[in-house]
Amino acid sequence: MFGRLMGNRTNRAQRASPLAAVQTPPDAGVLSCRVLDPVNEPVTNAEFAVSDTMGRTVVSGGADPYGSFVTAVPAGEYRLAVSAEGFTPYRATARVGENCLASLGDVILQVAQPPELPAPGDWEIEPTHSSIGFTARHIGLARIHGRFNSFAGAVRIAEQMERSAMHVVIDAATIDTGVRMRDDHLRSADFLDVQRFPTLEFYGDRFVHRGGTRWGVTGALSLHGVTRTVTLDIEYLGLGNGMEGEVRAACRATTELHRDDFTVSWQTMLSRGIAVVGPSIRVDLDVQIVPKG
Repeated sequence: MFGRLMGNRTNRAQRASPLAAVQTPPDAGVLSCRVLDPVNEPVTNAEFAVSDTMGRTVVSGGADPYGSFVTAVPAGEYRLAVSAEGFTPYRATARVGENCLASLGDVILQVAQPPELPAPGDWEIEPTHSSIGFTARHIGLARIHGRFNSFAGAVRIAEQMERSAMHVVIDAATIDTGVRMRDDHLRSADFLDVQRFPTLEFYGDRFVHRGGTRWGVTGALSLHGVTRTVTLDIEYLGLGNGMEGEVRAACRATTELHRDDFTVSWQTMLSRGIAVVGPSIRVDLDVQIVPKG
């Protein structure tokens, strides 16, 4: 009975140990912390990056549903960076010993001040410091990266940002993937058919704040003679000043297009043995806007 009692105590102690569920090599330890917001609620979207003293990333990942992060690393000194949308980043250093737990305890993230929005009025895309690129799969295998070299756009910022509007026009013939034969094919009737449809146009008039620096802009995209509703996922980067002191606003935006939605057929090309771009295309925009005029 005494032995069973001692055994039960040992089992309970093992279950209670922070290292009990983590298998570590003899020269490793465990680094952990829990991330909370200012009212002590877990920050479940927190992202972690652990780097060594040379600045090299050793491990990265996200928080669990309780805001916790636990990882095994070789014994040594580390820098921990914690970030989450809408919060000020947190950084700390920790020394991890062999077969030891280095816990930073509860980390309280402070709510970040959102960047200042552009002033109401008419703005235009500054093409020299902007880009519109895309990524697609080549017959489901390697990625193809490309861009459009000529485009223009305007944004009307309203007093209430949610009532703003934007209009972007892209010259379809300026598609550029770095391979002339492929680009000529993409301009042909098989794909963009630039002779019939010389431009791609997006008009967005539904701006939705998703929290922090995240926005969504929904509007109509006209491509290949077809118009569909598309939403841009936008990260607003804030205001800055150019070389001549002019005010600039910057953002990144992404969306995913499905070629079949725009009647850009590819099945006939497969039957003819022609290598094609995959049916799903990711579009990435890096945009700077300046006050018009």
